[in-house]
Amino acid sequence: QAQLVESGGGPAQSGGSLTLSCAASGFVFRNYAMGWFRQAPGKEREFVAGIDWSGLSTYYADSVKGRFTISRDNAKNTVYLQMNHLSPEDTAVYYCGENRRGSHYGNAAVYGAWGQGTQVTVSS
Repeated sequence: QAQLVESGGGPAQSGGSLTLSCAASGFVFRNYAMGWFRQAPGKEREFVAGIDWSGLSTYYADSVKGRFTISRDNAKNTVYLQMNHLSPEDTAVYYCGENRRGSHYGNAAVYGAWGQGTQVTVSS
């Protein structure tokens, strides 16, 4: 059974940086695309970034493009989200997910397993 565990969230100052990690187990990680989503209080879960199985192709929401970087280490079964130039609008619970289609990264319906999430809180 697929299991994802996010870590690395916490408080940050506006303009600061955080790196999130998502450790995967229970499935052949290197075969699957992965994605990061986030959900702020009172809002729907929204796509943040996606990465294909090889790590060569990445995709970003316009709101984070140029500030966030998604990467993966298939030897460690881990996907990362480097977040720079954080703003209070980035405050949310961040989730990683296993993309079962290898496409449609922005569509939460194509994701199977989700982690429990990690809270990111950015203060101004």
